[in-house]
Amino acid sequence: MKLLAKIAIRSLALFVPIGMGLAVIAWSGTLSSAAAQKEAVPQPTPVRVITLAPIELVPRVLGYGTVAPAHEWRAVARIDGEIIETSPLLANGTVVPAGTELLRIEDADLRLALAQIDAQIAALGVKDATLQASLALSRADLDISRAELARQRELQTSGVSTQTALDQATRAELAARLKLTEIENQLMLNEAERQVLAAQRDSSARSLEFTRIAAPFDLLVGTVQADLGQYVTRGATLFSGDGLDAAEVTAQFPMAQMGPLVRSIPSGQSVTDLSAVVRLRSAGITAEWPAVVDRVSEMLDVRTQSANIIVRVDQPMAQAVAGERPPLRRDMFVEVELSAPARMALVVPASAITEGRALVVDDAGKLARRSVQSAFTVDGLTVVANGLAAGDKLVVTDPAIAMPGMSVKPVEDEALAASLAKLAAGTGGKP
Repeated sequence: MKLLAKIAIRSLALFVPIGMGLAVIAWSGTLSSAAAQKEAVPQPTPVRVITLAPIELVPRVLGYGTVAPAHEWRAVARIDGEIIETSPLLANGTVVPAGTELLRIEDADLRLALAQIDAQIAALGVKDATLQASLALSRADLDISRAELARQRELQTSGVSTQTALDQATRAELAARLKLTEIENQLMLNEAERQVLAAQRDSSARSLEFTRIAAPFDLLVGTVQADLGQYVTRGATLFSGDGLDAAEVTAQFPMAQMGPLVRSIPSGQSVTDLSAVVRLRSAGITAEWPAVVDRVSEMLDVRTQSANIIVRVDQPMAQAVAGERPPLRRDMFVEVELSAPARMALVVPASAITEGRALVVDDAGKLARRSVQSAFTVDGLTVVANGLAAGDKLVVTDPAIAMPGMSVKPVEDEALAASLAKLAAGTGGKP
C-alpha cells in the first residue's frame, strides 16, 4: 500500500503541471484570436499652425556704431605767452555755455607793441606837417626860379644877358624842382610807412583778441592740457570740448539687409528719408533717442563689407532723464534702427520655410507641401511673394513624421501669431 501511494503522488506531481500548462496555452490562444478581431484607428497628429492674413509690416534693419559729437572744438594758442587766468569751469566734464571766457593769456607785450606803433604813426604825422610846410616853400621857390629862368632867356635873346647867367638860372630852377620832388617823395614814403604801421597795428590788435579764449558754442569740456602760470607757444593745444547741440552715430549696416529696406523706400525718396532711432542697451536699461539720417558715407567697411550711415540726434543732453535715459556721450556703443513706411504684407516665420517649401494643412485636415517664393527675409521674418495666400494654415512646427497626405490635427498658435505681428510692426523688440 505504501508503494502504491508513492507512485500515485509522483504521477500527480508530473501530470498536474502539464495539464495546467496546456490550459494556459489554450486560454491565451483564445485571447489572441479575440484581439485580432478589433481594428486600430490612427489618431491625427497634432501640429501647431498659424492662419495667414496680411499684417502691418515696417521694413527695418539694425546697425551698430559709436557716438561722436557733431561738433568738436580744440582750443589752440594763437600767440605766445603766459596763462594768467583760468575759469573754474575749465575742468574735464564741465558743461559750459556759449561765450563763457575760459582762459586768458598775458597781453602786456601786445599792448606795448600797440603803443609803439601808435607812437610811430604819431611821429609820421609830425613829419608830414613839417614836410607840408617845406612843400609850400619849395613850390614858391620853384615859381621864382622858373620866372628868373624865363627872364634870363628873354635877356639872352635880346643880347643883354650872357650865357653864363642863363646857365645859372637854369641850374637854380632844376635845384628848386629837385627839392620839391624830394619833399613830395618823402610824403609818399611816409604814407606807405603809415599803411605798414596800420597793418601791423591791426595784426597786434587782432592778436590781442586771441589772449582771451571763450567757448564758441555750448560744449562739454574734455581734456585740459593748460594750467595757470604755464607758458604756451603758438599752435599748442590748450583744451578740447564737445558740442552739445547734436550727436552723430556712424553705424554699420549689412549690405544684404540694406537691400530689402532700400527697395521698400517710396518712389521719389532716398535713404535720408528713412526713420531712425538710436537705442542704448546697457546694464538692464534700454533708452531710445529719435534721430534723422544725416548722410551716407561713400566708403564701405573693408573687413565686414557693411554700409556706413551717419544719423544725428539733436540736443542729446537736453533729452537726458535721470534713471531712464542717460546723456548720450562720446564713444557710447549704440544700436541704430532704420525703418521705411509701414505697408501690408504676408509675413511668416523664416523657420517655417525650408529650401523654398512649406507645409500647410488643407481643408481635409491633411498635410500638403507648397512651393514658396519669398520677397526677402530679415532676421527671422520672411515676406511671402508667391505660394501662400491669406487663409492658409501654415505649419510652424514639423511633426515627427511629416508626409504629404497624412492626417493631422491643426492647433492654432495664437501666441506666435501675436508675436509675429508685433515683430513685423516693429513693436516687439529686435526684428
